[in-house]
Amino acid sequence: MTEPVAPSPGLKIVRGTANEEELAALIAVVTDAYTRESETAVAEEPHVSGWQRTQRPLRKPLRRDIPWGRYAG
Repeated sequence: MTEPVAPSPGLKIVRGTANEEELAALIAVVTDAYTRESETAVAEEPHVSGWQRTQRPLRKPLRRDIPWGRYAG
C-alpha cells in the first residue's frame, strides 16, 4: 500500500503585490517558525492501564437520547 500524500500548503497574497525576494523571505521565516514550533511541541500520551487494555467493556454506554419508561412527556 502507498501512504496518502499530504496536500502541499498554499500561499495566497490578498493585498498588494510581492516580488520573488519578498515571497522567498516570507517562506523562509514561516518555515523556520514552523520548524522551531514542531521541535518543541510535546503531546501528552494518554495513560492506559493494564485493566483497560485487557478487558472488554462490560456493557454498551447508556443512550441519553432515549427517555426512561413508556411515556416521554
